[in-house]
This record gives sequence, C-alpha cells and structure tokens, in this order.
Amino acid sequence: MRVVFHDRAEAGVALAAMLTRYARRRDVVVLALPRGGVPVGWQVARALDAPLDVFLVRKLGVPGREELAMGAIASGGVRVLNQKLVHAYGLGDAVVERIAAAERLELERRERAYREGQLRPEVRAKVAILVDDGLATGSTMRAAVAAVRLLEPSWVVVGVPTSPASTCEELAQEADEVACVSTPPRFRAVGLSYRAFPQVSDEEVRELLRRPTDPGGPAPASPDETRRQRA
Repeated sequence: MRVVFHDRAEAGVALAAMLTRYARRRDVVVLALPRGGVPVGWQVARALDAPLDVFLVRKLGVPGREELAMGAIASGGVRVLNQKLVHAYGLGDAVVERIAAAERLELERRERAYREGQLRPEVRAKVAILVDDGLATGSTMRAAVAAVRLLEPSWVVVGVPTSPASTCEELAQEADEVACVSTPPRFRAVGLSYRAFPQVSDEEVRELLRRPTDPGGPAPASPDETRRQRA
C-alpha cells in the first residue's frame, strides 16, 4: 500500500495511530533516529504521552555511491555490515574501517550536540520504540536494533512511515514488532513518500528534544513551515 504524506509531522501522526496500545504507559520510551526521524518521533511520543530521546546511528555508504548503505554503526560500538554489498564492490577491510572511523566521529559529535550534557535514556526493562522517517535497505535500523538490545529493553518496536515490504519483513526477524504505515510496491526512495521532505537541521533536532511531548501542549511547526516563517 502506498501513502504519500504531506510532511514528517503528518507521517508521525499516522504512525502513532498504529501504536496506540503503547499509549499512557510508564514503561515506554520513543527513540528517534536523527535527523529525519526526530520530527516523526516527536509526534509519536506526543500521541503516546511517552518520553522522547535520540538514538544515534550512522550509515556507512559505499564509496562513490554514498546513498547506498553497506552497513551502519550505532552508539555502544555496534556495527552492522551488508557483506554481499561489501564483496560486490570489492571493498577491503581498510576501506571499511576508514569509512567507519569517519562516521564514528560524526556520531560522537551528534551525541554531544543533541544531548547537551544529558544522560542517555533509561531503556532497561522498557518498551523501546525506534522511529525513523523511512527505511530503504534497513541497515541503519538494524544497527539501531542491535545496539538498543545491549541496553536490555523488555520489547523492541521498529516504527516507520514508509519502507519496502521486504525490509519490514527482514527487520521483523530482529525486532519484536515492526509497524510500517506505507509499503510502496515499487519502492525507490524514502523522500518519494513525502510532498515536503526538507533536510532537518541540528538546531531543529535540539528544539524538538527540548519541547515537552505533553499531548495537550502545542505542536511544533514543521521544518519547512519554520523556514518560511524565518524568510
């Protein structure tokens, strides 16, 4: 089924509607993958009346085709590799290590920038809902699932607005539950499931993390609306 969302905020509301059984529970935490997953995750956290935090993951792109993920790294020293792609492109260990080291620096920078001195959320014995704005190969989310497992949650949910059906099926073998609103039959890119799909800035991530997820509170403007207001 194909659904085209206006923006990430609308996608987050649609995703939250699939997760209502987790609403108003004290054992739930929403973990959004920056940057694009944060506006989606904020809406989910607001609808469920759950705390929101970020979970840092970095894609490892194939040299020369950086949009193609050969794997990913996540907080806690977790690394996931698509060995078929690594071998198909003839990438040696040194190349993979160089790319991973560069992405690790960016992961650590984002940890400092987004958390602003705050500790990582308590996940042990809780339901961890990992949220992104969409999946393609699923490498980034697989790394997130593997990393969050190390924190000993009671249940791991993957929630995304859009993804190939095959990727959701693969992730269902690793997460306890997968919720996906739209599974386009000819999936080409995450952005094609959105009418407005602007880049999300570090400051927008920080602003959303500071904003309470109280269901009765005001919703933030979407990034594209914020840019129009500033223009």
